[in-house]
Amino acid sequence: MARKAEKSKQGEGSGPSFDEALVRLEEIAHKLESGELPLEEAIALAEEGIKLSELCERQLTAAEGKIQRLVERMGVVGLEPLAPEATEEQEEE
Repeated sequence: MARKAEKSKQGEGSGPSFDEALVRLEEIAHKLESGELPLEEAIALAEEGIKLSELCERQLTAAEGKIQRLVERMGVVGLEPLAPEATEEQEEE
């Protein structure tokens, strides 16, 4: 339970947690993909999705920085950045 309390404290005033934002992004994507929304609602959801995406990106960047600092403290030379996943087109070449 301490973990849940800690998560809720971290989320106060700073928006949703990464996991909450990701779940909401998935919900938004499904609604937008359905194609059954009125234009105004679709635009509002797209705007919300962009904000959540930016939030997730900031949180991932912060986590990457923390991991990098931890690795450096352990004396490991460095981390290689993760390469983006290859697309099917790249794999065919």
